[in-house]
Amino acid sequence: MRLLIVRHGDPDYERDSLTKKGWREAELLARRLSKLTVKDFYVSPLGRARDTASLTLKKMNRTAEECQWLREFDVRITRPDRPDAESIAWDWLPQDWTKEERFWRRELWAANEVMQAGTTQGTHDGNGIRIARSAEGGVGAEYDWVVQNLDALLAEHGYVRDGANYRVERANRDTLVFFCHFGLECALLSHLMNVSPMVLWHHTCAAPTSVTTVYTEERRRGIASFRICGFGDISHLYAGDEEPAFSGRFCETYDSEERHD
Repeated sequence: MRLLIVRHGDPDYERDSLTKKGWREAELLARRLSKLTVKDFYVSPLGRARDTASLTLKKMNRTAEECQWLREFDVRITRPDRPDAESIAWDWLPQDWTKEERFWRRELWAANEVMQAGTTQGTHDGNGIRIARSAEGGVGAEYDWVVQNLDALLAEHGYVRDGANYRVERANRDTLVFFCHFGLECALLSHLMNVSPMVLWHHTCAAPTSVTTVYTEERRRGIASFRICGFGDISHLYAGDEEPAFSGRFCETYDSEERHD
């Protein structure tokens, strides 16, 4: 099986949609994806992801299942250097988070006191629908909710989580496409790779409309693992002479006008 994880186009966060550039990116993405044979499409409920998906779906005359758990990983924390402001959970200064050994470890990264105190923008009912705002569970609880939903979907497609790998109940070469967000993408990949999401949140950057491709490998019958064969690919942008957007990155050098925080 193959998973394609797609970040939304250049965002207009204020309107939760796309900029003019983002729409151009989404059109180039649609040209690329429409050449593929896709089993199912899944999309975040947020506007910028749905707008990005819309051009591909229209071009292929398809629909996508909207999944609440694919929305951006939006748990809020109070990070050490900004005690008077909320920050998204995966936005830390490197000189702060790298000092703590727990952040590097899959089983301990969410045990940090700041992470435990994180607040979500809502809890979830049994159908994955967000209800009232809650501070219970912190960042780890939100992460668990996301990856449990991912595993439930993969099980529907024949791959059942079993320890650190997947039990193959129905081997296939299907392609699934997910339109979502960078922070959420890193959470999904960290679960498939069995690593701390902090490593991916801080040491990778997927540009708008980038495509990350993950395959199953079944080297012994009935046991599969997932392996990334292409991260953050934006070849469709270069094919259309469209420069990649800066969104998601920070300043390359401190004396630049690019964002520092």
